[in-house]
Amino acid sequence: MVRQLLAVQAQDVGAAQLALRARSATVTRAEIDAAVERREIVRAWGPRGTLHYVHHDDLAWLLALTSRRTGSLLRLSQEGVRGDDLLPLIEGALYGQGPLTKAELETRLGGRAGGQGIVHLVGLAASHGLAVLGPSRGGKPTYVHAADWLGGPIVFETDRDKALAELAVRYRRSHIPAEPEDLAAWSGVPLGEARLGWKATSAPAREEPAGRVVRLLPAFDEFLMGWKSRDPILAPEHARKVFPGGGILRPSVLVDGRVRGTWTRKGSAVTVEPFGELPPLDDEIADIRRFLS
Repeated sequence: MVRQLLAVQAQDVGAAQLALRARSATVTRAEIDAAVERREIVRAWGPRGTLHYVHHDDLAWLLALTSRRTGSLLRLSQEGVRGDDLLPLIEGALYGQGPLTKAELETRLGGRAGGQGIVHLVGLAASHGLAVLGPSRGGKPTYVHAADWLGGPIVFETDRDKALAELAVRYRRSHIPAEPEDLAAWSGVPLGEARLGWKATSAPAREEPAGRVVRLLPAFDEFLMGWKSRDPILAPEHARKVFPGGGILRPSVLVDGRVRGTWTRKGSAVTVEPFGELPPLDDEIADIRRFLS
């Protein structure tokens, strides 16, 4: 599923797991965790500089297109983390240690960085193929040297045209219908490069779903993040209910390809806020509860 989607937004691990569940009637959290532990899927900074699950085999070419070294240095400067030794500093703190929490990294950095400065230091290492995220520990993210987790640094694809063509092919397979502007918005690559990759591809056949499709999608789901405009699937008058601002994207109710409401969960209780009449959601709510239990 991760390969089919190309990347699954995963700044919220629980939401990423629910995104996979929304696309499979059988996948379990234990199976997803096991895929992370065996390094089949890796949590890394991917499209738009946002944390995603990416298949191991796609790291080299996809991250070559989406890594942001300049952005990491700018954010570090804003956090007051400066020096000519920042890359060796964070690499030395990570190497040989296995997954570390932010607090553990802060100790190893000896006061050189704190707070978000630590995360941006890891992001700098990641932009050189030297760091990814490990499994969460106690509900907190961990950061790990690529050599410790993957057996060696991620060696980025150097043929950018080849990588752009692969990006366009893979994106078009999982985002139908779409245009180069959608690819640029989703991936974060410049529009000119998106168009260049697009020219090397052809439109895949579109398959219509059989029967009614009802899903409870998590926050930051690919269905809402994958295109430049959401108007075809989300009526503009309801957009603020799903995107209230501040970078928040609420879980949504999808009915036959259109967002028809939002939902929230507190403990085992699921509350739905419909935009109008909805079909029965009892089965979908029960499935969410089973998956999260």
